[in-house]
Amino acid sequence: MPNDNLELLKLLARRYIWWKPPGEAVREPRRVIAQVMNLGDWDDANAMRLRLGDAALQDALTHAEAGQFNARSWTWWHYRLGLARMGQVPPLPVRRFE
Repeated sequence: MPNDNLELLKLLARRYIWWKPPGEAVREPRRVIAQVMNLGDWDDANAMRLRLGDAALQDALTHAEAGQFNARSWTWWHYRLGLARMGQVPPLPVRRFE
């Protein structure tokens, strides 16, 4: 990952993954991206999208874990990134115990 992208993720991690040091949080970039997609304000989410590109955000949605997204954010990002048609958003990820 380019340094400028890493620095942006560290800045966002400082705001949205407050329970971990930014350097530790960015070891899981998908987690940082998902957290900003779910909780971030428009400016932060848009800056991240413009810098990282839609593919990185699509990847975060595709590999999302249970509890990382609320229903509203899950639906909005699927529509925004062209991953689902109206009324055809996949269900939120769920935790499974086997």
